[in-house]
Amino acid sequence: MVINPNALGLDLPPGTVRVQPSYWYANEPATHDTWSRLLPAREAAGLQPVLLTETQHLSASQRGDADDRDVSATLAELWAYVQEDEEPEYGDEPWPGLAAPGEPTADPDAQAAELAAELATDDKHFKGAHAALVPARRSADIVTALGWGGASNHTDAVQLATVLRSWEDRFGIRVVGLGPDFMSVSVAAPPRTREHALAVAAEHHAFCPDNVWQGAGSLEEYAAEAVLGQTEWWFWWD
Repeated sequence: MVINPNALGLDLPPGTVRVQPSYWYANEPATHDTWSRLLPAREAAGLQPVLLTETQHLSASQRGDADDRDVSATLAELWAYVQEDEEPEYGDEPWPGLAAPGEPTADPDAQAAELAAELATDDKHFKGAHAALVPARRSADIVTALGWGGASNHTDAVQLATVLRSWEDRFGIRVVGLGPDFMSVSVAAPPRTREHALAVAAEHHAFCPDNVWQGAGSLEEYAAEAVLGQTEWWFWWD
């Protein structure tokens, strides 16, 4: 059962505790400073902040744990699955392996707060999003704690969390926003070279192939447009 952060004496906006799955949910839409107000709850009670556009895509039945998963094996499996459906000119490429870690250019929590402030004023995907606090050991585990099903046509929350944990370690990511079928993460150590960005783009392609298939059109273009030097990674599953 989630601890009620309203009882912790923190400077939080009004909110309520929900169950199945358990999380705290703000009563009003997030503003530019909501994320910063939520962060003390992580230290006080192990509650991770995130912005949610809706809650219908959450399910206790889809909750899981990524503790015994290997990220290399998980991405290789997802890559093979993507290759089966790839167009002939892109298919049959071997899994290239994990990209090297990035060099931090910002504090991960500060980068997350900056992105959250931008999303809170977004008039498109995150318009009217509410803040939530989720009982999870780390930001990457938010998707499994909530039973988030936004990528269910491609993979499950446990595989997503396995990859997100590794990105949290290698690139300083934080899961900042979740919608019905999309995700926004902040990046504190983004790739700074074309070669590094291309290696990371391969991981993104395994994680969320629609970013390439229905977006950039090729890994090279995607790496240049959406990965190289970018402090937000955006994922969308059709």
